[in-house]
Amino acid sequence: MAVGRRFGPTRRTTTAVLAGTIGILSSLAVALPVWAQTAPANGYFATPPPVDMGKLIPDSRQPDKKYKPSKACVQRSTLGQNIVLKNRPWGQEYLQISKAQEIVKGATGGSAGGGVKVAVVDTGVTRHPWLRNLQSGGEYVAKPTNGQPDGLEDCDGHGTEVAGIIAGKPDNPEVGFIGVAPDATIVSYRQLSENYEPDTSTSTPPASNTAGGTPSSSTTPPTGSESSLPPTGSGGGGTGSGDGDQTSPGQSNGGRQLEKAGTAGTLKTLAEIIRGIADRKEADVINMSVDNCRTADGNITEGEQQVQAAVHYAAEAGIVIVAAAGNATDTCPQNDQPDAKKPKTIVTPPWFADDVLSVGAIDEYGSVAPFSVHGPWVGVAAPGTQIISLDPAEGSNSLANLTFESGDKASAIQGTSFAAPYVAGLAALVKAKFPQLSGRGIINRIKETAQHPAAPGGRDNFVGYGVIDPVAALTQSLPSELGNQAPIPSPQLAQLPPANDHNSTPMIVALAGTGGGIVALLITLFVMRTIRRNRPEETASRR
Repeated sequence: MAVGRRFGPTRRTTTAVLAGTIGILSSLAVALPVWAQTAPANGYFATPPPVDMGKLIPDSRQPDKKYKPSKACVQRSTLGQNIVLKNRPWGQEYLQISKAQEIVKGATGGSAGGGVKVAVVDTGVTRHPWLRNLQSGGEYVAKPTNGQPDGLEDCDGHGTEVAGIIAGKPDNPEVGFIGVAPDATIVSYRQLSENYEPDTSTSTPPASNTAGGTPSSSTTPPTGSESSLPPTGSGGGGTGSGDGDQTSPGQSNGGRQLEKAGTAGTLKTLAEIIRGIADRKEADVINMSVDNCRTADGNITEGEQQVQAAVHYAAEAGIVIVAAAGNATDTCPQNDQPDAKKPKTIVTPPWFADDVLSVGAIDEYGSVAPFSVHGPWVGVAAPGTQIISLDPAEGSNSLANLTFESGDKASAIQGTSFAAPYVAGLAALVKAKFPQLSGRGIINRIKETAQHPAAPGGRDNFVGYGVIDPVAALTQSLPSELGNQAPIPSPQLAQLPPANDHNSTPMIVALAGTGGGIVALLITLFVMRTIRRNRPEETASRR
């Protein structure tokens, strides 16, 4: 009896304290997930900030700094031994380019892209007998050493191969290769080069020969830097089976990176060129197989803002802006994170998808090329492997299936850099057949007629709206162009599982609320049981 009188109040106090503690913890269990989910966004990732037109800069029409050659321009070891690749590239057949060209020729009187100008902002374009319509656009690296006008020297070999995919036109009937829009005019702007580096010296460089003809014999390449396509038994073109540029699986060596240490080319000059093209009306289409890739940190740099303002300015002026979606490398990791809305890698200019049609790459099997950078900005896709194009070596009159990386590493031509010109060429064909269409109208036609992936809304982050379909883009009647709303496809019975980017807030709140209710029920049961256990002791103590 005495024991019951002594410890009864203590038990009741302990029960009350324990119940209060559990109650507080249960309320926190419900509130914490809500706090986490309602926190404000911490920066710009999948979606860039609104365009700031105050960042639009004028075109200086010159390099932003002084550059000097670090390696000699790409050369062929034996210029007279050019290969003849008689087969059509697989991408050309896959896209039915010949049929598309016949459609345009029938509508324009025999021309496939004639009268349309495509600006190639790249490493420059070397003159080639199979590049019929080539014009100087501008020079933003250094005065050409080959005696040609600005923009018509390609030391890297990259820009010439890009231009060939757009408008190459061989005069050899045995050659199967042909550019997408062979009668279009290429306007070349040399904006970057891995064969040039910033010149920190104060000495004045020797004057270049700008009057045409043969460069001075005193011009010599840097020692030990001569590059040449390796000769083969068939004569200098290579097979693409050499060591090349070693990369990890799923990576590409086919891109050109802006603002790469020890090379020429910045976002600032890219923005200047785009603005200048729009001001001077120098092109209908701009192809940019150049990118700046960086880690996504929620911010936007000044150079990116300048490019964003420039592409918006040009798009409003009616220009079709096409850009490579980017290649995964050691310094440009693939966007393979679970949440697609928060990429770990940002690629510019594709990031600005409201004004830029960015192009991913597929391989010869029709699959997404493993090196093609994924992202919400990907618009469409095109062939990006096993590429054949014009030989960029000075004095060549044939084709190449190799390109150079880091100035001296020959490897097979692949990358989103070479998928983008397929789309730029198609834009030129669409412009030729539908001259009344605006730049945005051309982009819309290319997107709507693409081979849509089996994904919600007919779009994913790998190939965008799908692989381009040139024949459909040139023949299909689009409701949107007739002032009608495009039909909404009915739901399919079998669909792919949704991407792992859904909002988990409702599920978290529901589970937390259920857990809180269970905890509250347990507290009630515990208190009731404790009271019932103490009641007999109190009755006995009164007796």
